[in-house]
Amino acid sequence: MSEKPVEEMSFEEAMKELESVVDRLERGDVALDDSIKLYERGAKLKKRCEDELKRAEEKVAAITTDAEGNPTGTRPVEGL
Repeated sequence: MSEKPVEEMSFEEAMKELESVVDRLERGDVALDDSIKLYERGAKLKKRCEDELKRAEEKVAAITTDAEGNPTGTRPVEGL
């Protein structure tokens, strides 16, 4: 498990660690206290991934196209 703060992780880093957390929890060979810590870390990682996906979706939605569907630029997206 990485010591890097979740807030500083890229989507790919968070996803990779989340997969590792899920694997460890599914194996069931982790002590109860460690399982709780892993679950809490996993919840933070999941939220980070969801937030990054939402930002990406908003960026894609901001792409403007002409009548033929060709990209012509982007429109401002609030909060980005």
